[in-house]
Amino acid sequence: MTDAVHNIEEMRLKIQKNWIWFLVLGIALVIGGLILIAAPLATSVAVTILIAIVLFVGGLVQIYNAFKTQGTSSFLWNLITGIIAVIGGLVIYLNPLAGTFALTLVIAAIFIAQGISQVLLAFKLKPHDGWIWVMIAGIVSLAAGVMIWLELPSSAAWALGLIAGISVLLNGWSYIAIALAARASRP
Repeated sequence: MTDAVHNIEEMRLKIQKNWIWFLVLGIALVIGGLILIAAPLATSVAVTILIAIVLFVGGLVQIYNAFKTQGTSSFLWNLITGIIAVIGGLVIYLNPLAGTFALTLVIAAIFIAQGISQVLLAFKLKPHDGWIWVMIAGIVSLAAGVMIWLELPSSAAWALGLIAGISVLLNGWSYIAIALAARASRP
């Protein structure tokens, strides 16, 4: 038995043995996701503040790292990027609603770009089975991006929170599915 097969089997046995904890985690995540979806503005602002803190701390670390690499060609680039991250983090933290608007704009643009690329990929895959799913995913992503974009600035109040809530909710459902499958396949 190869190491990869052994690791998969070991993981399967651990999940079967601890299926109840996967179920509890899944239920907790589903409840958390529903709460995030129910309060999208609070979730959007919280996500924005978290991103601001990450930018600020990451920028400070990058500035420190820049001075550790002083004398190399990457010094100036690391220093400038770190300063920009610190300033961006501070600006977003001090005005989270503006930060939420900016992040919503970025997410809309990403969804639009991703949707277009998936639709184009689907046309390239068209003779193969499953191409339609790539096309559907592209259309959904494109539609979501356009809807968020057209609803700006009001979409800034709900888009980030809704996306975060849906992500947490789906993660919860996946843990529930894993737990129930492991329970059903227990010896």
